[in-house]
Amino acid sequence: MKNYWVYIVSNKNNNVIYVGVTSELEKRIYQHKHKLIRGFTSKYNLNKLVYFEGCGDVESAILREKQLKRWSRKKKDELIRRMNKSWEDLSLKW
Repeated sequence: MKNYWVYIVSNKNNNVIYVGVTSELEKRIYQHKHKLIRGFTSKYNLNKLVYFEGCGDVESAILREKQLKRWSRKKKDELIRRMNKSWEDLSLKW
């Protein structure tokens, strides 16, 4: 069974965040950290994993990603703080 992940990355100052979805979380974060994919995350240096959650299938992961993207920044910040109070880079432990 394949896992899917909804994740949030931020920059050094936590003033910009991005919500994404992937089936390979470690690989995707590596891509963000090394700016291997051009676009929003590389432009704003979003390379710090501050939140992630697993989903059982791709459809539920995409629905959750869309839901989070519709949330206000304040609500997303609260979600992040529940898992990661100090906004540390969760991928550093890998």
